[in-house]
Amino acid sequence: MFDPVEKLKDFIRHQSVSADSAFASGMKGAQGFLDELFSSIGFEVEVVKTDLHPIILASRGGDPEWPHVIIYGHYDVQPADPLELWETEAFEPEQRGDRLYGRGAADNKGPLMTHIAAVAALLEKEPDLPLRITFMVEGEEEMGSPSFPKFLEQYQERLAEADLVFLSDTGIPSADQVVITCGLRGLVLFDLEVTTAKSDLHSGLHGGVLRNPIQALTEFCASLHTADGRVNVPGFYDDVLDVEQWERDELKKYGSDTEAYKQFLGIPDFYTVEGFGPFEAIRFMPTLDFNGIGGGYQGEGSKTVIPSKAMVKVSCRLVSNQEPEKIRALLYKTIEERMPKDVTYRIIDQHSGSPYVVVPPDRPNTPADQSPVLADAFRATDAAVTEVFGKPPLYLREGGSVPIIADIKRVLGLDSVMFGLFLPEDNLHAPNESFNLKVMERGMKVSQSVLRKLAHG
Repeated sequence: MFDPVEKLKDFIRHQSVSADSAFASGMKGAQGFLDELFSSIGFEVEVVKTDLHPIILASRGGDPEWPHVIIYGHYDVQPADPLELWETEAFEPEQRGDRLYGRGAADNKGPLMTHIAAVAALLEKEPDLPLRITFMVEGEEEMGSPSFPKFLEQYQERLAEADLVFLSDTGIPSADQVVITCGLRGLVLFDLEVTTAKSDLHSGLHGGVLRNPIQALTEFCASLHTADGRVNVPGFYDDVLDVEQWERDELKKYGSDTEAYKQFLGIPDFYTVEGFGPFEAIRFMPTLDFNGIGGGYQGEGSKTVIPSKAMVKVSCRLVSNQEPEKIRALLYKTIEERMPKDVTYRIIDQHSGSPYVVVPPDRPNTPADQSPVLADAFRATDAAVTEVFGKPPLYLREGGSVPIIADIKRVLGLDSVMFGLFLPEDNLHAPNESFNLKVMERGMKVSQSVLRKLAHG
């Protein structure tokens, strides 16, 4: 059995930033690291080529009558910028107390290593464990998983005969309170460019003659929300389903310390849709956000120009039953109707993803045809978390998006048990990302227990 913390350090040292071609060697290094690690614990490894970054399939076969679990993870990470805000080198992991610092420590190398180490320890104890396991580890999650749907189609026959997907790419509120994520929001992203003149113009010579594209763009952006924070796009909420009462009850168990949350965010007050508190809003409501805006002179001092172009980046988070392409069409129709006729505009499509909801067993709305192995996995996870962490997990939707989970459901017909492991203070996607090693240790025990129970019924 290897030392999981030391292996995690080795994993982090590979600078596997998928979105930047300058990190190609880091991506290849991470792939090779996983190939060697999986092979060392007796798994058969296949490196599946894609148009961008390979997917690692590591399989442990066995009797076709054995249950089959797919464990998902990703080896790519976010860029480390801004580097000057890191207290230590982003890709040189440093352990300080119970935390390991480094880019990718929590998202997703630490949680993935938790499951790899758990499987290695379990198989060392029970080499004849009656369980088939497939690790499915992609390298494009941080850039929207563009190759993943095609991969699922190509490997559908091989993977669809599994019983469920087990993963840890979601969060928990504290080191002693686990959340089993039952819902993820979907995504629609696009860029919008507004253009007037063919070049920037002198504001003294041409001001008052033509519409400023920054004005046109910002007036349009302001029209996309009502005063109470609702998205002002006709039809946007038409397919949103009511939240089940058991989900509201679970959220109450989570707690509602809004003052602590406000302090954590560093904001003077919340701005949520009427009737929804902050904890409800991020789980149950769709959103429309502006992620970046630009136009004109950005340097020091002043430059009196009327810019020729302005742009904004827009993203929507979608909830259960909203269809990304339908929402995209509503948004584009709204742009066409509201954009002034004396400007031109261009829409640049970005990626999208469907929302996902899975209902645990023994709830009023649990599907009658739910897989018995999936139900067993939920119950086994509940029991293991309760024993290891000292309290039962909460079952909550999460505000974030993992679009491939909906793709897995759509193509393979498989549901997922999402066992959260990273904490708010882990600084995902930010400088000084870290992973709580005590949580990792407990997570290994839970993972072992769940897999053992699935194997032995």
